[in-house]
Amino acid sequence: MQKKYLKWLLLILLFIVVALIVVIHSLTSGDLKISISDLPRLLFKNGDGVDFTIINTIRLPRIILGLAVGGALSLSGVILQGIYRNPLVEPYTLGISGGASIGVALTIVFGLPQLVGTYMLPLSGFLGALVTVFIVYSLSIRSGKIKIQTMLLVGVMVSFIASSFMMFLLSTTSSENIHSIIFWIMGSLDEPNSKLIGTTVIISVSSLLLSYLFVQPLNALRLGEEKARHLGINTDISIKILFVITSLLTGICVSMAGVIGFVGLIIPHLIRLITGSDFRILLISSFITGGSFLVLCDTLARTMLAPNELPIGVLTGMIGGTVFIVVLNRINKKSLID
Repeated sequence: MQKKYLKWLLLILLFIVVALIVVIHSLTSGDLKISISDLPRLLFKNGDGVDFTIINTIRLPRIILGLAVGGALSLSGVILQGIYRNPLVEPYTLGISGGASIGVALTIVFGLPQLVGTYMLPLSGFLGALVTVFIVYSLSIRSGKIKIQTMLLVGVMVSFIASSFMMFLLSTTSSENIHSIIFWIMGSLDEPNSKLIGTTVIISVSSLLLSYLFVQPLNALRLGEEKARHLGINTDISIKILFVITSLLTGICVSMAGVIGFVGLIIPHLIRLITGSDFRILLISSFITGGSFLVLCDTLARTMLAPNELPIGVLTGMIGGTVFIVVLNRINKKSLID
C-alpha cells in the first residue's frame, strides 16, 4: 500500500516538474527571446521596459489562463469518462460545450457584453451548459432512475442540434457578429482581463477540490451503476452534482477560451494508461497535465508562424488526435504480441 502511495507521489511530482518546464519554455519563447536567468528579475521585481511588459501583461496571463482552462477541460473529461465508463466521452460528446457555445454566441449576437459587462460571457457559457445538462438529464430519467447509456445517446443528439443551431446563428446574424463568433470558436487564450482570469482559476481549482469529495462514488461507478448502489453509493445524487461541476467547468472554459477540443478526451485517456484508473491519482494528474498540454499548444500557436498566431483549437486537435492514434496503435500492437 505504501509503495502505491509513493508511486503516486512521484508521478505527481513528475507532472509538476513537466508543467514547470512547459511554463518556463512559454515565458521565454516568442518574438522577443528572454533568457531564463532574467525571469526572476522580470517576475518578482517591479520594472519597466519591453521585456517586463511582455512577460507580465501578455505571456504570464496566457499561461495562467492556459493552466486553468486545460486543467478544467481535462478534469471534466475524466469525470464524465468515469460516470459513463467510456474513455471516448468528453464534454463535447455530451453537448455540454455545445450548449455553452450557444449561450456565448447568443450573448455576442445580442450585444450583451457591452450592456451587462465583462462577466456576461462566462455567465452565459455556464447557463448554456447548465441548460444542456438539464435537458439531457431530464430526457434520460426512466422510473425515477438515470439511464447512463440513454444519457449518452441524448447528449450526442443534443450536440448535433447545438452545432446546427450555431450554423443557423452564423447564417442569420451580421458580418461583424460572424467574425466575432468564428474568431471565438477557433479558440484563443488572449484574454487581458485579470479579473476573468482570476475567476477562471478559482473555479477550476475549487472544482478540482470539490471533485475529490466524489472519489469514492467515481471509483465505485467503475464497477457499474448497480454494483455501486449495492456498495451504498447514492449514484443519482452523485451524478447530478458531478454533472453540475462539469457544466460549470465547461461553461467557463468555452466562454473564456472558445471551443478547444481533444484536451478533455486525450489527456485523461493517456494519464489513465500511466497512473491507472483510481480517481484519487487520476483527477489531480489529469488536471496538471491538461494545463501543461494547453500551455504547450498555446506556445506553439503563437511561435510557429510568428508574428501570426494560429488558433489554439487547431493545434490541440492536430496534436491530440495524432498522439491518440499513435498510442492506440502501439497498444494494439502490444496486445497482439502478448
